[in-house]
Amino acid sequence: MDGREFVWAHFKLNAEQRLRGFNFFVVLAIFADGGVLAALQRGFSPGLLILLGAFTMLLAQVFWLVDARSRQLLELTIAALKEMEAEFPESYRLFATDARGQSRVISYTFAIRALLLAQMGFGLGVLVYGFSQW
Repeated sequence: MDGREFVWAHFKLNAEQRLRGFNFFVVLAIFADGGVLAALQRGFSPGLLILLGAFTMLLAQVFWLVDARSRQLLELTIAALKEMEAEFPESYRLFATDARGQSRVISYTFAIRALLLAQMGFGLGVLVYGFSQW
């Protein structure tokens, strides 16, 4: 394996892992939120709502950290990929072109963080509601 293959393999692995992690978070969040809604519908004790709210918040915080680490690992390869693609015609320089036209709002990072913040807010709301019913 030469340096180019190594850098690309590292980028590809971490990009795929980031999206898989996000998909896994979405599935877990659906189950956690469904558990909260079921507990509310069935009138479970406030203690259970407090636990579910705390779990929902913790879930989002853990995945925030996992996503941050995935981004760090991806960033390690960007400079090398830009160097490698510098040999290509201008229209083939995807990483350089993306860096120039990058929007902070139209990005995976923004979308992932928005969902994680919404999940944390939902968990906090459930936690507060549970304490208010105690």
